[in-house]
Amino acid sequence: MKSAVPRENILITGKYTGSIARIDNREGNNMYIMDDGIRLNAKLDMPEGCSGKCPLVIVIHGFTGHMEERHITAVSRTLNEIGYATLRVDMYGHGNSGGKFENHTLYKWLTNALTVIDYARGLDFVTDIYLCGHSQGGMTVMLAGAMKHDVIKGLIPLSPAWMIPEAARKGTLLGQDFDPDHIPDILPAWGDRGLGGNYVRVAQTIHVEDAIDRYDGPVLIVHGDEDEAVPVEYGIRAAERYKNCSLVLIPGDNHCYDRHLDQVLDAVRAWMRER
Repeated sequence: MKSAVPRENILITGKYTGSIARIDNREGNNMYIMDDGIRLNAKLDMPEGCSGKCPLVIVIHGFTGHMEERHITAVSRTLNEIGYATLRVDMYGHGNSGGKFENHTLYKWLTNALTVIDYARGLDFVTDIYLCGHSQGGMTVMLAGAMKHDVIKGLIPLSPAWMIPEAARKGTLLGQDFDPDHIPDILPAWGDRGLGGNYVRVAQTIHVEDAIDRYDGPVLIVHGDEDEAVPVEYGIRAAERYKNCSLVLIPGDNHCYDRHLDQVLDAVRAWMRER
């Protein structure tokens, strides 16, 4: 399959001696993948000393996040240590990618994810592709995994925020209530940032349960049992609904694993070593 961006735009970290180790035409330390005119900032991290083929994990951050967050980079490094390449991506309107935050929607994130998957399929060293995402990124990989179920080897939703569509239909999102049939043009989102009403309109049309039912591959869900943003019940419900899912609850931890990130990494490491 043809890559979404020329291979010479790839930024590789780690010692890699394979056929794609040419690096030029980059901007600073970043590569980019084009998705319908939007530049998605990304970074490919290779296992140390990799000289042949290996599996790859696409890692996606959450709402208001970016690919250099502590928990995102820690998961990426852990996967690199056990022989997996990782492709971290800033999604539409986040980090150093194109698009405005207020204009991002779950549809846009989903098409971003599909584009990145297609790009990864064009890399000649990749054997299998896994998806890992945190929070809204966790929901994104649940949806993308279902749509690409014949391609994606496994899913790792971390504290997946798959309650967003349900909350949008009920008219309660981002800590505020609104009339779900008369959605405001802008919702205050985070700090001084607003979120466009189309985010809600799109979310209302999504039913994550259908995506869960469609995916038959192995899944690992990790969730802190004191998550202040996504109630742990959603992690439990998703794990019960998936056909082949392992659930690891982190006692006393919050949404971004500020207290026990080491336990999250242990869970990811142990599960991926079984693949």
